[in-house]
Amino acid sequence: MTGSEKSITYSSTRGCPSQKSISFRTAVMRGLAHDRGLFVPDSFPTVSPEELESWRNLSYADLATEVIGKFVKDDEVPRDVLEGIVKKSCGAFRSEDVTPLVKVEGHYVLELFHGPTFAFKDVALQMLGNFFEYFLSTGSNDGRLAVLGATSGDTGSAAIYGLRGKKGVDCIILYPNGRVSEIQERQMTTVPDDNIHCVAVEGTFDDCQDIVKASFANQEFRDRVKLGAVNSINWCRVLAQTTYYFWSYFRVTDAEKDVKTVNFSVPTGNFGDILAGYYSKRMGLPVGDLIVATNENDILHRFFTKGEYHREDIQATISPSMDICVSSNFERYLYHLAGDDSTTLANWMSAFESTGKLTISGKMLDKARADFKSARADTDNTLKIIRRYNSDHEYMLCPHSAVGVDAVHQLNTANSATVCLATAHFAKFGDACSKAVDPLPAIPTQLSKLWSMKIRSSNCPNDAKVVQAFMEKRIEERIAKHVARDERKKVMKNVVLVSAAVGALAMAVSALRRR
Repeated sequence: MTGSEKSITYSSTRGCPSQKSISFRTAVMRGLAHDRGLFVPDSFPTVSPEELESWRNLSYADLATEVIGKFVKDDEVPRDVLEGIVKKSCGAFRSEDVTPLVKVEGHYVLELFHGPTFAFKDVALQMLGNFFEYFLSTGSNDGRLAVLGATSGDTGSAAIYGLRGKKGVDCIILYPNGRVSEIQERQMTTVPDDNIHCVAVEGTFDDCQDIVKASFANQEFRDRVKLGAVNSINWCRVLAQTTYYFWSYFRVTDAEKDVKTVNFSVPTGNFGDILAGYYSKRMGLPVGDLIVATNENDILHRFFTKGEYHREDIQATISPSMDICVSSNFERYLYHLAGDDSTTLANWMSAFESTGKLTISGKMLDKARADFKSARADTDNTLKIIRRYNSDHEYMLCPHSAVGVDAVHQLNTANSATVCLATAHFAKFGDACSKAVDPLPAIPTQLSKLWSMKIRSSNCPNDAKVVQAFMEKRIEERIAKHVARDERKKVMKNVVLVSAAVGALAMAVSALRRR
């Protein structure tokens, strides 16, 4: 790479002229485009077969640096800084491989749960937190950022662990009251750092997501608090996740010499995880089938089988992180499906937002089916898979991961060329897993100790204005507290200096008297 190379720029899916050709720094700090669209790359870098092969024996951190470095050049983040950000992020994982691969029942499982919160979102959110810290320290947002996120379970804790204690950052996480697992809630609410604010909203995940979108659409509020996004809509998260598709391709083809292309089955809610696989394929990674695996909340399965992206009421399931009736990242794929035509996409989204329905057919549906396969696993099938993999292989799957595994069996692709993404540790969903396996294996001590820790959380109604007022109050309180603390430190420093000066003077006077 030479210093003259330029980073990829980004534009909104909805085409607002002021939201075109945005830098990586701006896309990351802004999160959601100001026209309510999502940032997509203006072009895709390619990886030649020769370059791909040269990456085969790299460590995970070095591979991530190469993949991200295809998008982010020295004009945005100096190479040595990028390497430092990546290595710091990977250092938070319990496995040296970061995302190790294991073979079970003839297919592979990519374990994405070795980070601080035992969920795949750690991979992206450790990275995002460190990019935020770098950008704030080098002039962005006057050094201040209020991150607002909605979570159906795992995003919240992963965001919190990625942002806790970061200078200049306030992290406000909304979650649907009573609709996340107890362990997920405790992972969020037991973090004591005063820049972390957890809010239980009386509503669904989609209600929480709507509050986030409304807050970003409110320009006065957005600019006043310096709002940023941590949800999967943030481009940095999608980019960070591409690495493990490259990583798992190398590990499969290391072990399976006859495999030329690798299939991926992805438990899918907000569509960000599988979108990273789609983008990896566009870059040149030899990917075969990309399988969208859903639970009973199957809007994506209905889209890829019947062309119907029709919003329905959410059904509560044993895989709550996928209990989503609108996939926030799907707009990025729809933009590409429309031929990167922002006018078509904007019309589609406007119609969908007013009617709850988007329907495609003919060649458009054929193209979507060529890009993705899909399957739907209900609760009974999910529990059967958990039970069977434990009894036959002594391997525990979380309910979300089991949905992805069930999908490959439905589609007859459970073979050595297929990778199922295991998105969380089973212990995060003990109540659900115990319906299939009883007693459960021992859970990690990092999770069991959560029940002895103090929790901090606030309740808010499903009202964007109330949540926004809460945010501003908490941010003001934290800033005032830090200002007072800094003033105390300054006073104490002055006291110490004066005391030292007085002491030195007294010693000098004493020495003179002795003369």
